Amino acid sequence: METAQDYAEAIADLGAIHGEARAVDLARRLGVSHVTVIRTVARLQRDGYVSTRPYRSIFLTDKGLRLADESRRRHEIVAAFLRALGVPDAIAQTDAEGIEHHVSPETLAAFEGYTASRK
Repeated sequence: METAQDYAEAIADLGAIHGEARAVDLARRLGVSHVTVIRTVARLQRDGYVSTRPYRSIFLTDKGLRLADESRRRHEIVAAFLRALGVPDAIAQTDAEGIEHHVSPETLAAFEGYTASRK
């Protein structure tokens, strides 16, 4: 699920920036090979997160968009919590990338509550 979340978020980001997400751009952004992207996108398509057409970009389905939004929301909650603890933003963003996938809903809610109480 972690991989699906990372890909959905990256596809959404690339789509927002460039109007499309191409395999070569995903490979560059995620630091993986073109072959890895093709294999992963095939699994994401099988699971209903993306749609593709030959020689075209990769597009998120409604299910993929929901996954990207949820992943982005989790990331922002974790990053905000780390910043509230005094972690510099660049480090908070990097650390949140790993933590967001493993934090329980209860802990995520506690992070969000802590951050809201500090505003």
